[in-house]
Amino acid sequence: MMKAKAIVFDYGGVICFPPSPDNEAELARLTGLSVTALRELNRKYRGELDRGTYDTREFYRFVLSGEGIFPDEDTLEQIARVDMEGWMRVNPATVQLMRDIKNSGLILGILSNMSHEFLAWASEAVPVMGEADVAVYSSTYDVVKPETAIYEILREQLGCEYREIVFFDDNADNIAKAAELGIRGFVWEGPEIARERIASL
Repeated sequence: MMKAKAIVFDYGGVICFPPSPDNEAELARLTGLSVTALRELNRKYRGELDRGTYDTREFYRFVLSGEGIFPDEDTLEQIARVDMEGWMRVNPATVQLMRDIKNSGLILGILSNMSHEFLAWASEAVPVMGEADVAVYSSTYDVVKPETAIYEILREQLGCEYREIVFFDDNADNIAKAAELGIRGFVWEGPEIARERIASL
């Protein structure tokens, strides 16, 4: 097996913690939908927010109108704020792992589906985002995981072969596509298990 040259991390649920139950409950209250229904709508449609088709307010206007719900502008603003807040809790143990990887001489990468709005916030507020050697975000390129093109962009920017890349993502579909291309992908189980996996390589 070829030696790994680059270690790449997703953002949502990996660099940051997933949204808290309180955050999901507040979104449910504001939208009038159940947490389960909101998760399903995000599963089906959030790619268009991350691609840059919509901003966060437009995204919720679109998905909620399909459910017969038409919030006013103030409510949409609150929904967008709460949605973004759900992804702002950065995991310090993941950040430390990323810095250790960079200090070891390996290439540090980020590959994430991320909206224009959230990317603007994270670029300023999450220092490790600027420490990655390569960072590929869906809204920058109008392509989302698990579409093949975004992995091709990643490989080109890393300057190595697919089999020299190790990738951590909390979404099994994204890992399955990575593995199909030859990337060594792992569904995220936390920074300590990731550290063990990297050491084993």
